Amino acid sequence: MSLQQFMNQAISPWMQEEGPDSDIVLSSRIRLARNFAQVPFPMIASDKNLEKILDFFKQEYEKQSFLGYRNFELVQMKDLKPIEKRVLVEKHLISPLLTDHSEHSAVLISQNEQVSIMINEEDHLRIQLYFPGFQLEKALTQASEIDDWLEEKINYAFDEKRGYLTSCPTNVGTGLRASVMMHLPALVITQQMNRIVPSINQLGLVVRGIYGEGSEALGNIFQISNQITLGKSEKDIAEDLQSVVKQLIEQERNARHILMSKSGIQLEDRIFRSYGALEHSRIMESKEASKCISDVRLGIDLGLLKNVSRSILNELMTLTQPGFLQQFAKKSLTPEERDIRRAQLIRERLHLEKSD
Repeated sequence: MSLQQFMNQAISPWMQEEGPDSDIVLSSRIRLARNFAQVPFPMIASDKNLEKILDFFKQEYEKQSFLGYRNFELVQMKDLKPIEKRVLVEKHLISPLLTDHSEHSAVLISQNEQVSIMINEEDHLRIQLYFPGFQLEKALTQASEIDDWLEEKINYAFDEKRGYLTSCPTNVGTGLRASVMMHLPALVITQQMNRIVPSINQLGLVVRGIYGEGSEALGNIFQISNQITLGKSEKDIAEDLQSVVKQLIEQERNARHILMSKSGIQLEDRIFRSYGALEHSRIMESKEASKCISDVRLGIDLGLLKNVSRSILNELMTLTQPGFLQQFAKKSLTPEERDIRRAQLIRERLHLEKSD
């Protein structure tokens, strides 16, 4: 797949599939932080060191395939325009930090965009693997296999007592960050999330927004991930997270049931007002779009809205972000121009869905 295809597709191919519990869990992700032994970590490495690692990946892994992940494409940050970098961040294929280290950083992306390996980010390697729905166990198994595939040619920085060594002490040990992206509108509407988040934090997990650390929970989408990487096995970390996610799924379903039974007409009114706003607005800010898309998705999951697919909402959630709007416009847009184009794009996409 070419860079242009990565840019043009709002939804990665793997996101078009539905996984277990996909009415609440949008995706499961495993991320592994790894570094080369005998090479200074990126924060203090020389340009020569970083260039050597980049060249190694070009020679050994570009256009290669492993498991079902085909034709890895190596994309260097220095070759991208600012809008193109933003699009890759909005698709969760790279982190905002990678774009700051543009001169010697790159990402290796599989054809279906399910695997992305960031090179010379905070660590030499950040391996990411996504699965649709709630599939943490499967994601961990396959991420470990990809890790082993890379390790056949790379001598990782590893200490017998501490485990994998990383730039930030919070990643030392397994180097594993397991996370799930959850849509929790009913827990937000019933104001239970404010009470639940501190409880989750006490269990060594952390709740973030849709774009990770420091980001806002737009559209009632929350990323839940482990905070502790040292002193536990990869399997234990994933199981602890799975246990909490299962409870959250149950709590969200209960909250949806209570909302429907006690405030059904108010909830229905909220959902159809949001649907109307998406269908007819001429100006729409990203925060309003995220809120309306969340309401409409809830309406679909509760069976209140028919003839609108769940996948179109995943698509709109990405497509209406600033980077994508400017990529499609093929120029920079002011915030006001983005709001107008966002509303237009949503109207056109919903109309297209109806006519199908």
